[in-house]
Amino acid sequence: MSLKQSLSLKLHQKLSPQQIQLMKLLQLPTIALEQRIKEEIEMNPALEEGNENNEIDEFSNEEDFNDEEKSDAEKDFNFDDYVNGDEIPSYRLNANNTSNDDESKQMPYSGGNTFHDLLDAQMLMYDFDDEDQQIASFLIGSIDESGYLRRDLNSLVDDLDFTQNIHTTEEHLKKILSVIQQFDPAGVGARTLQECLLLQLKRKKENSLVLLNAKEIIQNYFEELSKKHFDKIAEKLSISDEDLKDVIEEITKLNPKPGSSMNETSKIVQHIIPDFILIVEDKKVEFSINSRNAPELKISNEYQNMIQTYRESKSTSGKSQKDALMFIKQKLDSAKWFIDAIKQRQDTLMITMEAIVKRQEKYFLEGDETLITPMILKDIAEEINMDISTVSRVVNSKYVQTPYGTFLLKTFFSESLSTESGEEVSSREVKKILKDAIDEEDKSRPLTDDKLSKILNSKGYNIARRTVAKYREQLGIPVARMRKEL
Repeated sequence: MSLKQSLSLKLHQKLSPQQIQLMKLLQLPTIALEQRIKEEIEMNPALEEGNENNEIDEFSNEEDFNDEEKSDAEKDFNFDDYVNGDEIPSYRLNANNTSNDDESKQMPYSGGNTFHDLLDAQMLMYDFDDEDQQIASFLIGSIDESGYLRRDLNSLVDDLDFTQNIHTTEEHLKKILSVIQQFDPAGVGARTLQECLLLQLKRKKENSLVLLNAKEIIQNYFEELSKKHFDKIAEKLSISDEDLKDVIEEITKLNPKPGSSMNETSKIVQHIIPDFILIVEDKKVEFSINSRNAPELKISNEYQNMIQTYRESKSTSGKSQKDALMFIKQKLDSAKWFIDAIKQRQDTLMITMEAIVKRQEKYFLEGDETLITPMILKDIAEEINMDISTVSRVVNSKYVQTPYGTFLLKTFFSESLSTESGEEVSSREVKKILKDAIDEEDKSRPLTDDKLSKILNSKGYNIARRTVAKYREQLGIPVARMRKEL
């Protein structure tokens, strides 16, 4: 087989760095955008905050600014450090093996006491010898974030033997675990939900009949309770439905995940900042973009003047001067690209939101979910003449503040269903009717999926039972048996 040389033409489609930068900026919510702008300003001294009144051409010659009009960063900057210094510029010594398009995977550190820190602090209050303290610490480390010890003790005995060189028995582990189960919060260290609830009931001091019956149900009739067979429980305990209702109410006050009580207190509360503000005045829907989404950025006039001055001077013939000139030009180009990307992001947000408001105008005027019209990403993409992926980046991370609450834009998108009359309605409308029917049902005899399907069919919605089950699961509503109450 001989080697041959040949010419061929190929057509490739590749995203430019500017397009990639725009896509990344487009999917950022307001808070993340503010942080991204701050990072860009720190990395690029040619980019500044402020209003650009006149468009500045890259090679235009602006009049000099007085020292009083310069920012502190501009006063501290000395261009001679770049062109006349003997040292090699630091930017020429930097090595970066990663692409600018790679996403950061860094995991931030969090402070504060964790759930396991709380348990370790309580362990120190007990008089364990050195070996038992190691065992107790190992058991605490094996407890998950919900407060349960999921692994069986026999496996933990082997782990202690192999990893800690501690020879112990399952009975000894049970003894130490019983001490840990006395720690706060009540129920911690349980191996099953049944044991967790029993530990919490045993902590209660009173010996009322309700509490005694609650312990009896958890200990001996837990399976019947989980399946909500209240008739069987009442019959076996020989108590009335009213008494059983009080017992069930006592049980429902218990915490099935004791570890989460600590996690909830340490959870960071994230406030949602809407990207759009929507108001209704005189039966007319008006919206505006959040001003925090439209920052005022400009290119540093000082850098513009420097590049123009040294281009016109004869001192740029040296290699170091040319390298410095190219460095500044690169920073200026990068600043322009970033400003253009921010402006294009604002335009895309406005165009997309305008199309959504136009489609869902009836809902925004009344606030009734049944007025939401069927709408998919393709509908908006075709209307604004953009790609579906672009619309998806906008709606998946942007919020709108309305008179009826603050919502994620993607919540206004839904599939369409046909009624008996052939009219297309939104699946959101069907879910709203389904939820209302379940809210109004008799909790002692909750509606099954088959009955819910018949109710919707009677209202003109052609929906099968399996579709009702799918929508019910999407709404986070359990099956009829699990909704049963006394």
